[in-house]
Amino acid sequence: MVDELKLNKAIIHADFDAFYASVEQRDNSKLAGRPVLVGGRPDSRGVVASASYEARKYGVRSAMPMSRAIKLCPQAVMKRPRFDVYREVSNHVMEIFKTFTPIIEPLSLDEAYLDVTDKQTLTMTPPVIAKNLKLKVLEELELTISTGVSTSKSISKIASDIDKPDGLTVVRPGTERDFLDPLPIESLWGIGPKTKDRINKQGIYKIKELASQDDFWFVENFGANAKLIKLMSLGVDERPVLIHKDRKSYSSETTLNEDTGDVILLKEIVSRLSQDVSNSLMKKGISGKTVKLKLRTSNFETFTRQISFMDPVQLSFEISEYATKLLEQEISEGMKFRLLGVGVSGFGHLEMRQDSQQMRLEGF
Repeated sequence: MVDELKLNKAIIHADFDAFYASVEQRDNSKLAGRPVLVGGRPDSRGVVASASYEARKYGVRSAMPMSRAIKLCPQAVMKRPRFDVYREVSNHVMEIFKTFTPIIEPLSLDEAYLDVTDKQTLTMTPPVIAKNLKLKVLEELELTISTGVSTSKSISKIASDIDKPDGLTVVRPGTERDFLDPLPIESLWGIGPKTKDRINKQGIYKIKELASQDDFWFVENFGANAKLIKLMSLGVDERPVLIHKDRKSYSSETTLNEDTGDVILLKEIVSRLSQDVSNSLMKKGISGKTVKLKLRTSNFETFTRQISFMDPVQLSFEISEYATKLLEQEISEGMKFRLLGVGVSGFGHLEMRQDSQQMRLEGF
């Protein structure tokens, strides 16, 4: 009997396991089985770009300050990122994916969606395709990937994270709610740590409890994303897999609960937004030569300011430094803002570049 996924959309989310750290362990046999941290130096505000699973057992996570990571796992081996190598591996795995389907949407260097709806046969079901995909990556790259298989992007992405590392989780049509209901709300796209805490304070912890709320509640708590998050909590996600097009910029913005002219608060928000953008750039393995600041005043006037430079930036404190300078130029007495945004554009591959005393990448 044909697998029931044959009659439905079939999407695979494929995600490398601890990508940067795994590549380092693959390329140096002495690192096998040892905790490995890829990122910046602990004595210069460096952060963890990738932590091996051996290091994660000690509570180390990506984007954590390297100084804290070393305290949690002092025996860890620290390695500087080799983005040229990681991009080469990423390009190779994308070529592997293309042997399974031309409909691929890369999300970063180490993960992608694949639409295999039209590639199903009586014997080549979506779970079998995912298994073969994993085997081919292991054979050609000596690296493991975890995969999630379902009828939608959101569920496949959640599923790929269920059984890491080297996992394969299948959510069959009609079982989406059964799969989602017991999971914590932060499993869903759009629910980060702060939103999670806010929703938890309302006594809502599981996706099942979230899905039972009415439309008004979703609008009140999620604003413009209310409909999408509501549908996702119900297991409905009609978004197609989009063939990759290079993004021209990465940004993060926030609308304030109250208009404010508090300079200290505004700078804190810029710092947080810069961290969000930096995290995206680090995951992509790219840097940019232009930092942009978006502002909306209390009278709804919206404008952007930007600054460009020769050396590309990626780290949060660098982005924040430039964005803060732009902010300071716009602040005047009595002026209040209701929206702030920070972005980076002008991309190129992240390259190691020598300063007079150290690598320009602060902390690497």
